[in-house]
Amino acid sequence: MSEHTTDGTATPVTAAATRTTAASAAAAARGGTAPGRTTAAPHHDADIRGPADRPGGAMDAATEAFVAHRNLLFTVAYEMLGSAADAEDVLQETWLRWIAVDLAAVREPRAYLVRATTRQALVRLRTLSRRRETYVGPWLPEPLLTTRDVAEDVELADSVSTAMLLVLETLAPTERAVFVLREVFAVDYAEIAAAVDKSPAAVRQIAHRARAHVAARRPRAEQGTVPAAESRRALAAFRLAAETGDLRELLDMLAPDVVLVGDGGGVRTAATAPVSGADAVGATLSAGLPELGRRATLEWLLVNGSPALLVRIDGEVDDVVTVRVDDGLISALYVVRNPEKLSRIGYETRITRA
Repeated sequence: MSEHTTDGTATPVTAAATRTTAASAAAAARGGTAPGRTTAAPHHDADIRGPADRPGGAMDAATEAFVAHRNLLFTVAYEMLGSAADAEDVLQETWLRWIAVDLAAVREPRAYLVRATTRQALVRLRTLSRRRETYVGPWLPEPLLTTRDVAEDVELADSVSTAMLLVLETLAPTERAVFVLREVFAVDYAEIAAAVDKSPAAVRQIAHRARAHVAARRPRAEQGTVPAAESRRALAAFRLAAETGDLRELLDMLAPDVVLVGDGGGVRTAATAPVSGADAVGATLSAGLPELGRRATLEWLLVNGSPALLVRIDGEVDDVVTVRVDDGLISALYVVRNPEKLSRIGYETRITRA
């Protein structure tokens, strides 16, 4: 392993230093507790700080700096990858590099950590792009149970919506990194250039190209945002159809070019291709929802900052349903059934732009 200084050069890190901090590194990267420390919460936003005067105080300083920005770093990685599991892996890699850095040489820990996270996310994104070519059926982002403050930040909620994350999937890795850092987190061009190993002039060109690409494909509503009330009304029609078998309201809300996308990942039953058009989607829903309603319960959630439905069958989590609404009509229904993507849906994930 090597440590990275503020000028991007690398110096060797001793094996002893790596062994000394390995357990604490894994805990901080996962957001859990380091050995001998306690936490009020079992997941990633836990407080893992220790006494300042204990042996290894420099380690605690590194931990405190990392934890202070952890939710931001997770959000950057998640927006670039669309996968919470992969975002957590990126944070662990970032942490392992962070603990090897001479903190006295780091002028701005936040900028340094965002840059390091972006670099690791780019490496992971290129691997994922190849892996998704062999994914069974349509791929959808991993849904996150989010806090109400995410819904109140309209721009953040829009940026992590299923519809927007699918648009970001159509960008090349570097374009996606540039777009996310500039448009979502307002990182300056010089800082982005350092993160993606491009010149500031090249980054400006990439940003312009990425904005045009996203603008041509993003939801049609003004600025890509849809009032939560519209999404909730569409999902209420879905819930009514499932619980009563009366699909009239739901079918009336389908846009002519509506698409139904199900992600089973080859583990759960789902269509191997998107179902397109109001007639085809209506037929699919008419065949499946009445049967679903006899076995399922549907619960309201906030997923990625927007209303969603959690479907349980015989008491077990089965899927999460979200919608895209354009001009008052449902233009897309997204159903995530892959159990690997539903492992976090039982607890809130904190995401932030700050």
